[in-house]
Amino acid sequence: MLGPQLAWDDTVLPFQLDRSDIRGRVARLDGVLDRVLSQHAYPPQIEALVAEASLLTALIGQTIKLRWRLSIQVRGTGPVKMIATDYYGPTEDGQAARIRAYAGFDRDRIETGDPFSLIGEGYFVILIDQGEGMVPYQGITPLVGGSLSACAETYFAQSEQLPTRFAITCGRSQTPGTRPHWRAGGVMLQHMPKSSLEAAADAGSGEGGLLSHRDLLGGAEGENWTRANLLLDTVEDLELIGPTVQPTDLLVRLFHEEGPRVFDPQPVRFGCSCSAEKVRRSLSIYSAQDIGQMTTDDGVLTADCQFCGAHYEFDPRTLGRDAQEAAGARD
Repeated sequence: MLGPQLAWDDTVLPFQLDRSDIRGRVARLDGVLDRVLSQHAYPPQIEALVAEASLLTALIGQTIKLRWRLSIQVRGTGPVKMIATDYYGPTEDGQAARIRAYAGFDRDRIETGDPFSLIGEGYFVILIDQGEGMVPYQGITPLVGGSLSACAETYFAQSEQLPTRFAITCGRSQTPGTRPHWRAGGVMLQHMPKSSLEAAADAGSGEGGLLSHRDLLGGAEGENWTRANLLLDTVEDLELIGPTVQPTDLLVRLFHEEGPRVFDPQPVRFGCSCSAEKVRRSLSIYSAQDIGQMTTDDGVLTADCQFCGAHYEFDPRTLGRDAQEAAGARD
């Protein structure tokens, strides 16, 4: 069994540093990670990457006035081909946000060592979809900096010109009488948007000439940002992941001179949006011949959700564009 659920597990706590014009989030994931990772028998390196990506998704998703979904996708040329996460914003006040995640990888090529190096070259993508009738937004930056957190910092500097920092830790936790399970904790700092903020896209101090959060502010704002970052650098892994230090106590310890002010925490749960109807729609582009090639020897077409493990079975005669056209003709 898992360890006892703690008061701040699976929550995101928004805060603001009033004296520094900086906002932030503190997040801790426990049961969410267990549900995400229990769907697959991932090697430890893959578990670490998925845990980090899930925590980043919780931190970033909560900063956006989201009506539907924020997605993070990591695509690489190495043994890890894909990491995909989704954050679904609450539909009503007081409801929990939902997170799901999975990784696609070549198990035979997984070796020991730094998990991030298993991704190779590639791209870090953030997609914001506000729902039906809205054009999705997509931002893409290269994989740089040696961690998914560093990639996210580069994304915000390069694509949004918002100085952003992450301090994140993930690891296995075990208490007496319980089985080991993953926990993750982190802090996100982000400077408030400024309409006058400008930086040349080719003047960055980051890897490959990309912009860094350090390139975006000057004067008093730059000094405030540097000071807050130095304070964040003092955080310890056990403070981030818990369980003894409450997020509110952590903020006071780190930023008491910056005037930290906290807001209502946002609960986070594991959740998937898959359904039989969505699978049907995804198959509607295929011809009867294509559907036939996907059909098993038992005469059924099956589909499995990579995120939650749901298994669907269909009569192939009811699938594809030919079946849809026939149904439309009958109507």
